[in-house]
Amino acid sequence: MKRSRINEIMAEANEMVRFHGFTLPPFAYWSPEEFKDRAGDARHLIDARCGWDITDYGDGDFDKMGLFLFTLRNGVQSDLAKGSGMCYAEKLLISRQDQLSPMHSHALKAEDIINRGGATLVVELYGSDDDGGFAEDRGGVVLLDGIRHKFEPGEKLRFSPGESITLRPGDWHAFWGEGGDVLIGEVSTVNDDETDNIFRDPIGRFAEVQEDVSPTHLLVSDYSKWLG
Repeated sequence: MKRSRINEIMAEANEMVRFHGFTLPPFAYWSPEEFKDRAGDARHLIDARCGWDITDYGDGDFDKMGLFLFTLRNGVQSDLAKGSGMCYAEKLLISRQDQLSPMHSHALKAEDIINRGGATLVVELYGSDDDGGFAEDRGGVVLLDGIRHKFEPGEKLRFSPGESITLRPGDWHAFWGEGGDVLIGEVSTVNDDETDNIFRDPIGRFAEVQEDVSPTHLLVSDYSKWLG
């Protein structure tokens, strides 16, 4: 993805977030230079990969297959391993109309996916085989706003603003906006986008960036290069 397009998506996303009554934290608006100056005190943000995340999954067509994410807070794996401390994470996502977030699952993370505003969120579901892999012939059980729901393989559930689904490890899912763009909330156990996204098809998690202009704000995938 071109950096100029990433900058545009950031501005559009910030506008949508504010339209629905949310405000991103102050560090969201730091310039790259400000982030470098404050990297010592902001070590947790860097290590936990909090911040801007825009991906086309390496496909090269963000409008067709992609996702905007902002990680507001994220715990640490050591706390999760011992079962106490900061074992949680929170994100805001934007799924555009008919923009696919492709079929995937998680080995560790459980998550609530919440329609926070906008159009309809569609979530397509499949179950796992005995080894945790994608199973086109298996369904499973999820919670819809805390209510048990048994789903069939390939079932598509639709969520209006305020509605949510709880997904556990092994629940294979893809999602997109229907009828317009959707602001999504994600509340989960500790998030690890480096290793805990298991895609059905061989695709990448992060976009390759073409540096045609300077970044307005850093992506989480920029931290290792810019901040060390």
